[in-house]
Amino acid sequence: MSITGSMYTGISGLQAQSKATSVVSNNLANSTTTAYKSSTITFEDVFYSTVYAGGSADQVGNGVAVSSISTDFSQGAYTTTNTVTDVALNGDGFYIVEDPDTGNTYYTRDGSFEFDTDGYLVDAHGNRVQGWVTEDGSITGGLVDIQLDNSQSPPQATSTVKFAVNLDSTSTDNTTSTTNPYAALFNVYDGTSDPALDDSRYAYTTTITVYDENGASHDLSVYYDPVETSDGSIVWEYVVTCDASEDMRDFAGTDMDTTSGAGMLMTGTLTFSSSGDLQAMTAFTLSDTPTDTTNPLAEENWVLAEFDTDGLPIFEANFTGSDENQAITLNFGISNSDYATGTGWNSATITSLDDLNAATDVDDLPAFNTGILATSAATSTTSSSATYSLTQDGYAPGVLVDITIDENGVLEGSYTNGQSQELFTFGLADFTNTQGLYAEGSNLYSATMESGQAYIGTAGSAGFGTIASNALEQSNVDTATELTNLIIIQAAYQANSKIITTADTLLTTAIGMKR
Repeated sequence: MSITGSMYTGISGLQAQSKATSVVSNNLANSTTTAYKSSTITFEDVFYSTVYAGGSADQVGNGVAVSSISTDFSQGAYTTTNTVTDVALNGDGFYIVEDPDTGNTYYTRDGSFEFDTDGYLVDAHGNRVQGWVTEDGSITGGLVDIQLDNSQSPPQATSTVKFAVNLDSTSTDNTTSTTNPYAALFNVYDGTSDPALDDSRYAYTTTITVYDENGASHDLSVYYDPVETSDGSIVWEYVVTCDASEDMRDFAGTDMDTTSGAGMLMTGTLTFSSSGDLQAMTAFTLSDTPTDTTNPLAEENWVLAEFDTDGLPIFEANFTGSDENQAITLNFGISNSDYATGTGWNSATITSLDDLNAATDVDDLPAFNTGILATSAATSTTSSSATYSLTQDGYAPGVLVDITIDENGVLEGSYTNGQSQELFTFGLADFTNTQGLYAEGSNLYSATMESGQAYIGTAGSAGFGTIASNALEQSNVDTATELTNLIIIQAAYQANSKIITTADTLLTTAIGMKR
């Protein structure tokens, strides 16, 4: 190699170390950049010159060149935040964002997202985060912009009510009947009066708020009164009612709210053991085909209730005037595990309320084919009457007030009606060759021929990491390593500059030989 060639070799070294300085400088500059992935530069020697000496061919190198600049996609540490839409990826994958103006798709590890004024979840540059619409734990359709636009929780009509009560077994019978003691309370009810049932007529009452299909609230009241029995058995009669003016059922072509039966939804009895445990219940509801079409409260119109698939008796209400009544089950803590056999009731002779009379023995009252008692069933002890819990499954419409994001990337909304609803699932992407991704800046990458097409999935599924909300991934730059690299680069740069100055001295000496 000539002296001039040595100078060019030194220059290649200076150029290589200059590029290395740029790489390290960029790493250090981004040591606090969210989800930044550090770069590593590698070198390779360049073509060799062949020198013949002593009959053999020897090779002399001609300098150095940059071989590659690769990206270290290893996991960065977490930093916690107070923002729920800050989401850190733990493991493989990239968030998918789309430029709304160009439609271009980008990929990022930077999960510092927020909702814009239009409800779109976006990154710092307005690119929209992509995900799937999620309902009942299942994703539907293709990837879409994640957007919360006046999200509401729809109402749900009440379909079951549950009462956990104790009825004071020492209470006296407030309403008696010599003809049908098991329907005495029922027979003094009058939906055209205000109140429909005077408070002197019953021993205890409970009221629960229920909801119709539009989410409007209504009060259901259950009235209880003990039944005097000849053998001292503990039996209580009950009636389930609503506000008479809100009863929109149809009775034989007549509006129910204009009749004496307005508001009467169910009647029946509760039978308790001597220790106060619930043993059996009866439940009668208005027949769909009443025998007496002039009087909705005629006893022959009230037949043994049907059961739902949980073995609970059903009554019907109608608060909206809808063509279909609202079916509601009544749960006192006893259910019928054999509801599908026959009518579900063990009595063939007593099928309607008028089959009961003063001569009906307590043991002859209809009962579930197979009654199953729950731990929170109604009781009748010497303690004062009390309500321990009232539950129902309906609710009004709700407005979105908060969100959460779980480790599987499911975005769930919480609403003013106390309900929660899964709304979206974050889409994640990964590549067979992440080194082939093109860095766009702004913490964004785009796919290339070298990276291959993105394959898409969800957090926590095969090949993808999980998501941590209220957290951001830090840069994976190791500052100590980069500073050490700077020292090494500086020494290499100085050595290569020495090559040039030394070659210059040699050239100066050679030129001076002419004088």
